[in-house]
Amino acid sequence: MEFKDYYKVMGLEKNATPEEIKRAYRKLARKYHPDVSKDKDAEARFKELAEANVVLKDPEKRAAYDRLGANYKDGQEFQPPPDWQSRQSGSNYYSEGFHQEDVRDHSAFFDELFRGMGREYGAGQDQSRETFDMHGQDQHAKIRIDIEDSYKGTTRTIELKAHSEAHLGLPQEQKRSIEFSIPKGIRAGQHIRLAAQGGQGMGKGSPGDLYLDVEILPHPLYSTNGLDVMMDLPIAPWEAAIGAEILAPTPTGQVEVKIPAGSMNGRKLRLKARGLPGKTPGDFFYVLKIVQPEPESESEKRAYLDLHAVFNNFNPRAEIEAHKKTF
Repeated sequence: MEFKDYYKVMGLEKNATPEEIKRAYRKLARKYHPDVSKDKDAEARFKELAEANVVLKDPEKRAAYDRLGANYKDGQEFQPPPDWQSRQSGSNYYSEGFHQEDVRDHSAFFDELFRGMGREYGAGQDQSRETFDMHGQDQHAKIRIDIEDSYKGTTRTIELKAHSEAHLGLPQEQKRSIEFSIPKGIRAGQHIRLAAQGGQGMGKGSPGDLYLDVEILPHPLYSTNGLDVMMDLPIAPWEAAIGAEILAPTPTGQVEVKIPAGSMNGRKLRLKARGLPGKTPGDFFYVLKIVQPEPESESEKRAYLDLHAVFNNFNPRAEIEAHKKTF
């Protein structure tokens, strides 16, 4: 059996004050508590810390441990003196105040060191963990919504799963459903806070919050940029050339759109305050995309030839040719 250096376990010097012991334990217990830590050794580290704290936080237990450990180093083969238990049990160190809370699921070293030191040791041991009050961890989950949900607002229901210990310490999964509101105007990257639905607190600590991080699902027509909403609007070449009035969709219904004569590909037409709702609503933009029909019949091909004849002075590459000396 190896000697355990409880000071080393808690990262303390042997002359540590009671306040330093208390602070060290609380800090490390927060870090390694199995309900919080993702460290694979968290459970073992937490038990080791609890064991060290049981001994060092009590002046009498600490004094007895210091006397015994004066000649030992951490990990050194350990065997208590033959008269150790009779010597300690006959003193006042453990005949008073050595309670069930001090003898939880500890190591063989602890058991050998303190076995029989007090009438409450053994039967009926409390196997619960050392606890302290700590607010539960805030948790995050993703929620994906349609752009129409942001325009109109809606309600959703999610199912939360939590693990707890059932009878005899066996794990069990608990499920619960929560209905919540999706507010109008919520944007990608924002979150919805569900108070007290996060990680459970420890001791008397209150539960943490659950934050639903919002993503907006891809839409076949619309895209978002903050509160602004955009849509590619296909138009024919003649609509771009001579102008037109057409019907086009928005997330809140169809509108009549006037295409100005002489519109170029990529031109933006703005509908003020028709984007996502908000204190200052976003705008809605149509981005014009000129779609050229592909000729299939002979008459359609002749129409393109006639167009070429009418616009025989048009050179779509004139701007490039103006810079031909540079390449």
